[in-house]
Amino acid sequence: MYRFIEECKSRLGFDNIGEQQQQRQREREHQRRRESNRQSQSGQRDSGVTQLQRLLTRLRSVLRRDVVRSAPFWILPFLLVGLFVYGAIIWNILLSLTDFAGLGEPDYSTLDFENYIIAFTGGTPSWSSLSIEPIWNATQNTIALMIGFAVVCLILGLVLAILVDRKIRFENTIRTIYLLPMSLSFVVTAKFWLYMYNPQTGLINIALQAVGIGPVRIVQNPQLKLAAVAFALVWQFSGYAMIVYLAALRGIPSSHFEAARVDGASTVQMYRRVIIPQLRTATVSALVVITVFALKAFDFLFSMYSGYQPGPSADILATRMVREAYANQNWAYGSTIAVVLFLMALFIVGPYLYSQYRRGDL
Repeated sequence: MYRFIEECKSRLGFDNIGEQQQQRQREREHQRRRESNRQSQSGQRDSGVTQLQRLLTRLRSVLRRDVVRSAPFWILPFLLVGLFVYGAIIWNILLSLTDFAGLGEPDYSTLDFENYIIAFTGGTPSWSSLSIEPIWNATQNTIALMIGFAVVCLILGLVLAILVDRKIRFENTIRTIYLLPMSLSFVVTAKFWLYMYNPQTGLINIALQAVGIGPVRIVQNPQLKLAAVAFALVWQFSGYAMIVYLAALRGIPSSHFEAARVDGASTVQMYRRVIIPQLRTATVSALVVITVFALKAFDFLFSMYSGYQPGPSADILATRMVREAYANQNWAYGSTIAVVLFLMALFIVGPYLYSQYRRGDL
C-alpha cells in the first residue's frame, strides 16, 4: 500500500513540488542574508562618513577661533618670551644647583642644594676656600624696604587722591607735579636725591641747619641709609599710588556719597566706613606694583653709592646677588640669590594673578 502511494506521488510530481518549495525557501533565506549584509555595510559606510563629517566640523570650529586666527601675530612673540624669559628662569634654577664659580663652564652632571644651604646657614662651601655669610641681613633689609616703602607710599597716595578728588583748585597742576617723578629713571632719582642729601650743599641739610640741626650725613649714616632710600622711592612712586586711588574714587557712584551724608556721617566717617572699603582692589593692585619696584631697587642703590656695596645697613638681595656674581665670580651662588628673589616676587604677584583669574579679569 505504501509503495503504491509513493508511486502515485512520483507519477503525479508531488515530490518535485516539495523540493521546489524547499529550494525557494533556501533562496529567500540567502536573499535575506545578502540584504542584511548590504545594510550592515551601508551602515558602516554611513557611520564612517558621519565621523568624518564630525571631525571636519570640529576642525572648522577650531580654525575659526580667535586664538588660532590671530596665531601669526602672537606665536613668534610667545616663543621669544618663552625662550628668553621662562627659559632663562629655568636655566638660572639649574645653574644654582651647580658649583659654578670663576672661569670655565658649569657642570650639570652633579646637581645639589648646597648653595641654598650656604645661603641660609652660611659657612664654607665645597667650591670655595672662603667662608660666606648667609643672606639674612640682605633679606631683612629687602623686606623692611618693601614694607616701609609700600605702606608710606600707599598712605600718601590715598591722601593725595582724596584731596584731588574733592575738586580743589589747581587739581591738574597738582596731579602733574606728583606724577612727574614716576617718569624719571632710578638713576636720575638716585643722583637727584644724592644731591639733596649732600651734607654741605643739599637742600635737606640747609633746611635742617635753618632750625638748628645738622649738618647730617644722611647717605653715610648706617642708621639712616635705608630710610633715605625708602624716602626717595616714596617721592618717586607716591604719584602712581595717587593716580590708582584717584581712578578708583572716580569710579564710585555719587549716590554712595549722598547716602552717607543723608545718614549723617561726617567726612571722616564717610571715607573710613563707606569709601575706603571700596578701594580694596585698587589697594591690592598698587601694592603689588610698588613692592615689585622695591625688589628692583638695585640700580637706585648702585647709582647712589657708585657701586654694588652700599654697606650692611642698606644691602638688599639685588645688590648682594650682583656682588656675588660679578665681584666674587660665584656664579652659582649669585643664581641662588636670584632664585630667592624670584620666589619673593612670585609670592607677591602669584596670589594677585590668581585672584584676578578667579574674578575673570585674566
